[in-house]
Amino acid sequence: MASLKEIRGRIVSVQSTKQVTSAMKMVSAAKLRKAQDAILRMRPYATKLHEVLSRVVSNMDSAIETPYAVHRPVGKVLLVLVTSNRGLCGAFNANVVKQAASLLEGEYAQAHAQGLVDFMIVGKKAADQLKARKLKAKTSHNELWSHLNFAEASKVAEEVMAAFATGQYDKVELIYNQFKNAGTQILVHEPFLPIVLEKRAGSSKGRRNDYIFDPDMDSIVRDLVPKALKIQFFKALLDSQAAEHGARMTAMHKATDNATSMIRELKLKYNKARQAAITTELTEIVAGAQALG
Repeated sequence: MASLKEIRGRIVSVQSTKQVTSAMKMVSAAKLRKAQDAILRMRPYATKLHEVLSRVVSNMDSAIETPYAVHRPVGKVLLVLVTSNRGLCGAFNANVVKQAASLLEGEYAQAHAQGLVDFMIVGKKAADQLKARKLKAKTSHNELWSHLNFAEASKVAEEVMAAFATGQYDKVELIYNQFKNAGTQILVHEPFLPIVLEKRAGSSKGRRNDYIFDPDMDSIVRDLVPKALKIQFFKALLDSQAAEHGARMTAMHKATDNATSMIRELKLKYNKARQAAITTELTEIVAGAQALG
């Protein structure tokens, strides 16, 4: 059995840990509210922009003339992994890399064997997870999390779009955690390039919306497609940011509860050990008195 001093030391240590986890939970809760407001404001805009673009495409007689909609035989692939710069958020980061590893073993097994799959990472933890799997990222943009905004996200999105347009990659996919609520994050694996726009229902039957487009539809599509791609990329970052704070808040809440339970058990163990020590001392005193008598 551990000594009283050792048990007291463990109680102090767990109490210190509990204070840290409780503080981190409160900080994550405060950050979550701000991040949640940002993604909830972004989603309707992204949905409406995609709807407008689809409506324009439905009225076009010819195919979309944009380098971001060119479908080529899949040769080289870029996987964009969005994780966090910090840990202590459960399986938030590990799930993203696990999904990427699953793609390498399944859909892109042949391309991976030929060295045709590259990684772009956002978040330091993705690099750590990839290193553990003996994989390496080609580019990283961890600086986005220091001050996330649309301007900085657009620069990274433009880098990816330029690489696709010049034929450096034939397909680009995003892997990130989508925010649902404080306790739930949905792992999302979605295509980024080439852009896929489906015609609205009814367009195939010859019914067209009687709109006047100014400028012409081709010009509108050329302007809207890059903007829609940047918005999609920025929305993925906002989703991941809110999901990260939710995951960390949940993890720290559970850690605080576990620390509380551990302190309770340690105090019970301490009291039992203390009582046993007192009983032993009393027994020794009585035995000594009887021996002297």
